[in-house]
Amino acid sequence: MRHPGEVAVQRRAGVRAADHGSSRTRPEIPEVAAEFLRRQHMLVAGAADDRGRLWASMLTGQPGFASPEDDRTIVVNALPGAPDPLHGLFARERDVGLLAIEPHTRRRMRVNGTAEQAGGTLVVRTEQVYSNCPKYIQTREPTAEPVRAPAALGTGTALTARHQAWIGAADTFFIATGAAGLGADVSHRGGNPGFVEVTGPGSLVFPDYVGNSMYMTLGNLELNPAAGLLFADWERGETLHLTGRARVDWDAGDAPGAQRLVRFELDEYAHLAGTVSAGWTPPGYHRFNPPA
Repeated sequence: MRHPGEVAVQRRAGVRAADHGSSRTRPEIPEVAAEFLRRQHMLVAGAADDRGRLWASMLTGQPGFASPEDDRTIVVNALPGAPDPLHGLFARERDVGLLAIEPHTRRRMRVNGTAEQAGGTLVVRTEQVYSNCPKYIQTREPTAEPVRAPAALGTGTALTARHQAWIGAADTFFIATGAAGLGADVSHRGGNPGFVEVTGPGSLVFPDYVGNSMYMTLGNLELNPAAGLLFADWERGETLHLTGRARVDWDAGDAPGAQRLVRFELDEYAHLAGTVSAGWTPPGYHRFNPPA
C-alpha cells in the first residue's frame, strides 16, 4: 500500500516515480542487515506514548545485544529504563521505528514494525527493513563503554539556555514520526554545527537537504504533525528528548542547501544522563554537508 502522506509530499517536491517510498521496502531482514545489526552497540528507537506524543530514545549494549532471531524478528536485550520517556510503553505491543547507525562507517539501516516487552527484552516484529545512504552522517566512535543507567536531569516545556546552546551547536539529531495505521519511523538528520536554529525557548527550525526522495519522515508529518527529536551530548553522555509538533515550510528562503525547512514547536522535554556512551572521538564532518 502506498503511503498517502509520502505521495502528497513527493508530488509537491516533483518526484513522479510510480512506486517510490515505504511501499518499496520489504519486511524480511536480509543476512547482510542481520550481520550489521549484530555488530551494533547503539539503536535509536521511536514510538508514540499513550497520549499520541512521539519520542525518540537510545538503546545501548554490547555488540550482539540486538539479534535477529529469524527473518522477521529482532530481539533487543535492552529496554528503555525509567525515567526515559519510552519507559514502560512496550508492556503492550505498539508501533516502533528503529535506526541502527554506525557513525564511524557512515552506515545505517531502518527497521519499522511493532514491538513488545518480553521479560528484559524488546521483541520487534519487522514490517519495513531498508538501508539509507551515508549522506550527512558525521564520523565518531565511542571512547567509553555503552551505559544503561539513565538518570533524570530535568523536564519542562521551555528549553533552558544550555539546551538552546546544545541544539544550536549540534551536528546530528534523530527524529521520530508516525501516522495512524501506517506505523512509526525514526530517522537521522545531520549537518554542520549550526544547521539547527533555535528560534525561541519552545521552537526551532532545521533544513531538509537532498536525500533519497522517499520522504518517509515528511510523509508522516503530512498526516500527523506529532514528532519526537533526540539530541545527544556525545562528551557528557547525556540526551535531550523533545516531543512536539512539526510542519514543513516549503519556502527554504536563503538557507544553504535546503530544499525546504521543518519548523518544530515544543510541548515537553526530558533531559537525561547515562543514556549514551560518555566520550567520543571528535566528529568528522561529511563532505556533502552544506554550510550552516
